[in-house]
Amino acid sequence: MGRIYKRGKNWWIQYYRGGQLYRESSRSALKSVASTLIKKREGDIADGRLPALQAEKTTLEDLVELYIQDYEINKKKSIARARQLAKHLTKEFKGLKALQITSTRINDYILSRQSENAANATINLELSALKRMFHLASRQTPPLVTSRPHIDLLKEDNVRKGFFTLEEYKLLRAALPDHIKIPFIIGFWTGMRAGEIVNLKWEQINPDEGWLRLEPGTTKNGKGRSIPLVQEVREVLQKWKDDTGLRYPQSPWVCHYKGERLRRIPHRTWDKICERVGLKGKLFHDLRRTAVRNMVRAGISERVAMEITGHKTRSVFDRYDIVDETDLSNAAILLQEGLRNSARIQEEIHISLPE
Repeated sequence: MGRIYKRGKNWWIQYYRGGQLYRESSRSALKSVASTLIKKREGDIADGRLPALQAEKTTLEDLVELYIQDYEINKKKSIARARQLAKHLTKEFKGLKALQITSTRINDYILSRQSENAANATINLELSALKRMFHLASRQTPPLVTSRPHIDLLKEDNVRKGFFTLEEYKLLRAALPDHIKIPFIIGFWTGMRAGEIVNLKWEQINPDEGWLRLEPGTTKNGKGRSIPLVQEVREVLQKWKDDTGLRYPQSPWVCHYKGERLRRIPHRTWDKICERVGLKGKLFHDLRRTAVRNMVRAGISERVAMEITGHKTRSVFDRYDIVDETDLSNAAILLQEGLRNSARIQEEIHISLPE
C-alpha cells in the first residue's frame, strides 16, 4: 500500500514495487491530485508495468536516439536532415529530462532560434521532430514518457514562390556549364527532385522511346514511377551520351563531371552564374515548381502531373501551382469574355421569348 504526504506546498506519494520504495511529487498543492496519482501508480504495478518514475529518467538524448533509430530501421532517405534537426534540439535541451521540456521551454527555444534568424519553416521542422520524438517515446513498452508537451507550429509566411519563365530558362541554359546544364534541363521539363536527377543512370533512360524510369526505393516516397521525356530532353541526353560516352565509357551516371558522379548541384557555381545573368536568388528547386505550373497550364490532368513529379499529397501539389500576374490577367480576360457571352445569350433569349 502507498501513502500520501505533504512536503512544502506540494503533495507527494510513496509506494513500493518489488520491495523497493518509490517517492514521487504530484507537483500540485491539491491532495486530490496526489490521490489520483497514487491510484494510477498502484494500477501500473498491479498490471506489471514499471512505475511511472522510470519514465521520469528519460532524457532528451534518449528521445533523439529513438528518433534516429526510427529513421535507420525504416531506411528513410532523409536521415542526414533528421540528424541536423536533432543537433539543434540537443544544443538547446542537452541534459534535460523529457518532463522538463515544457511548453515554456519550447517557447524559449523558438525565440532563441528566431534571434538566430532561422526561418519559421525551419523552426517548424525542428518542432515537428521534437513532437515525433515524444510520440515514439510514448509508444515504447513500457512508455518512456508519461506526458507530451503541447507544441504549436508557427505560421509560415516565407513560402517560396520562385519559378522560371521560358525566357529565364533559355537564358540560364545558355550560361550553365554542361555538367550542370544536363540536370537543369531535366529538372525544368520533368519536375524531378535534385536528388533523383543526380542519381540517374543511363540504364534508366530510353531516349529512343522517350521514357525515364525511377525504380521503387530510389525516390523520396519510395514509389517508382515512369516519366515521359519531351523532344528537347531526349535530344540533349542522346547528344550528351554520345559526346561523353567515348571519353568516359565506364561511367554509368547521367549527371557527371569528367566521368565522376555529380553527387549534388554545386550551389556556389549555380548562385554565381544566376547572379551573372540577372537571376540572383533562383534555386534549383524552383524548377520543380515551374514544371508543376507548366503542366497545369498545358492542360495535363492533376493526377497525371502528380504521377510525373512524384507528389504524394494534393496539398503539396497545390503549394507549387503558383499563380502570377499573367495568370490573373488572363483570368480577367476570360471573365470579361464570359460576361459578354452571357449578355449575348440573355439578349438572344429575350428576343426569342413570345410576347
